[in-house]
Amino acid sequence: MTTLIAIPARYASTRYPGKPLVTLNGPDGAKTLIRRSWEAAMAVRGIDRVVVATDDTRIADHAQAFGAEVVMTSSAARNGTER
Repeated sequence: MTTLIAIPARYASTRYPGKPLVTLNGPDGAKTLIRRSWEAAMAVRGIDRVVVATDDTRIADHAQAFGAEVVMTSSAARNGTER
């Protein structure tokens, strides 16, 4: 059995558009929210796979650039669960 973490990431949010690509400063430097989320998921023991699920090429390109596996989803998804 494969254990997977899927990180839903949407650019066109009504409350905070572009949130996954916002840079946050931390003790390990400046990184985007999606990268911090991915790194935290990758650190979980017992996980076989971590994927970023998005409908936006900006997020997909950024995530692939730091090594994340990306799954492109439909923009018709109403929420992260559907994504």
